Amino acid sequence: MGKVIAVANQKGGVGKTTTSVSLSAALAEKGKKVLLVDCDPQGNATSGFGINKQELELSIYDIIIDEWNLSDIILSTEYKIDIAPSQIGLAGAEIELASLEDREYRLQKAISKVKDNYDYIIIDCPPSLGFLTLNSLAAADSVLIPLQCEFYALEGLSQLLNTIEMIKSKINVNLYIEGVVLTMYDSRTNLSQQVEAEVRNHIGDKVYNTTIPRNVRLSEAPSYGCPIFAYDPSSKGAQAYMDLAQEVIDNG
Repeated sequence: MGKVIAVANQKGGVGKTTTSVSLSAALAEKGKKVLLVDCDPQGNATSGFGINKQELELSIYDIIIDEWNLSDIILSTEYKIDIAPSQIGLAGAEIELASLEDREYRLQKAISKVKDNYDYIIIDCPPSLGFLTLNSLAAADSVLIPLQCEFYALEGLSQLLNTIEMIKSKINVNLYIEGVVLTMYDSRTNLSQQVEAEVRNHIGDKVYNTTIPRNVRLSEAPSYGCPIFAYDPSSKGAQAYMDLAQEVIDNG
């Protein structure tokens, strides 16, 4: 049975989609069978694999709202990863879900039918704490939190941890924190070092040893419609995500 990991942070610009795409690709490079579920209406994880969002006939919207089978929308990519794509129409799902039965569990029902086909299912959550993120966390076994090395990120982390505890008590009793990964890390700055020290002091072994550096190659790869391992496998960013993938595998 596959492990479902939601990559979540209600704050935007923290490297959430980069982490979803790059971690998925790194796990595939290590021989794991991976499904990436794009639950963000912006669909950046979808376009990050070279998929044209405008040409999609079906997307994750049809799974959550109209209860299609997840297998009906899964696309195979040349990068050894399957993807359940997203497009901008998913933005309307936040409103539509409010009046639907079992509104928090629709994604969980869909994923449960394909869970045995994969080693890892990675869910890229939107930068909010709405119904799409609730669906993602209800479907997940664990949450991986990308945390940008800046002061305000610490305040956001506290809010997110409280939200996870609320979801654990009311929606998904088995949900746990997979880990926190520090992104856009620059060891030359005092701020990155201070944020790292603060986070490790508060949540200790839940923080990955691997940090993701600021790396221009990571920023460039999506514009070429491919993950970092196809664009520049020798870059520092690629090596960091390979190290992160190994930590995820080692953590079971």
